[in-house]
Amino acid sequence: MVIALTLLALGGLTAALAPRVLVRGSWPDREPVLALWVWQCVVAAVLMCCVLAMALSGAAAWHRVRGQLFAPAPTSVLDAYALHPDGEQWAAAVAVLLAAGGLWTAIMLVREIASTRAARRRQRAALLARVPQLPGEEPGSERLVIVEDDRPGAWLLPGADRQVLITSGALRRLRGKQLDAVLAHEQGHARARHDWLLHCSGALSRGFPQVPVFAGFHREVHRLVEMAADDSASRRYGRMTTALALLGLNEDRDAFAPNRQLPSPLARRVDRLIAPLPRFAVPRRLRLTAAAALLPAVPLLVAFAPGISSLG
Repeated sequence: MVIALTLLALGGLTAALAPRVLVRGSWPDREPVLALWVWQCVVAAVLMCCVLAMALSGAAAWHRVRGQLFAPAPTSVLDAYALHPDGEQWAAAVAVLLAAGGLWTAIMLVREIASTRAARRRQRAALLARVPQLPGEEPGSERLVIVEDDRPGAWLLPGADRQVLITSGALRRLRGKQLDAVLAHEQGHARARHDWLLHCSGALSRGFPQVPVFAGFHREVHRLVEMAADDSASRRYGRMTTALALLGLNEDRDAFAPNRQLPSPLARRVDRLIAPLPRFAVPRRLRLTAAAALLPAVPLLVAFAPGISSLG
């Protein structure tokens, strides 16, 4: 039971402190893809702490669970984890609470997927009403869809038959490489499956709004995926072209109003493209990627360390 409480303390400490560390400084703006990876590893480490703590608490509370988890283990391993009848009620309460949290997480994820699919079906039905398929065009084929609308805009309709939509207003306003940069931005979202990141972060933040790491993950994902898609477009068509395309699509909105007290997220994206901060060197990016990948392994090390040491 001590190991389970240690895992809960580790998960709680990570959930509370990691968001403060990850948003400190300008490095996420310099490396949005790396920042997304680090956020995912931190969230995975917190969830791993909860899952392992639930398993060990269940083993301490119920003989049947203990038999399933430690059936092939020698007696020395059981002694190392102190799986004795003492404290069974506390262990059962912790296990049930963590299991309820896991069930609630699954419910929120299923709810997120169901609501997203329903909204996507409505969008596709409305799209087919406005832009009927041409003769010979197969349903579900990936295509660029032009929507008649005076307001400039472009967006991705994700899914198995993902489509990039662009309005006629955007076609009239953007020229040449700027239009290509906008399309490359949306295709960058599609290639990286950013919609899945948004769904998972949204389910966790709505299921556990008081947990700082889940709220921070949801908030930062929205910002980082846009910057990552900006970088994907700028690598092909240049930062200035991408920035001008963003300005052209949004110049009629209040995102660039001079009387704003704080710059909008869109204005910060444009500033980042025009005056980019230097990226990390390749060795540093590799070190940070490897270090982040090790974060989910820390709970595993804490959970298995007593058993491994007893065998030694």
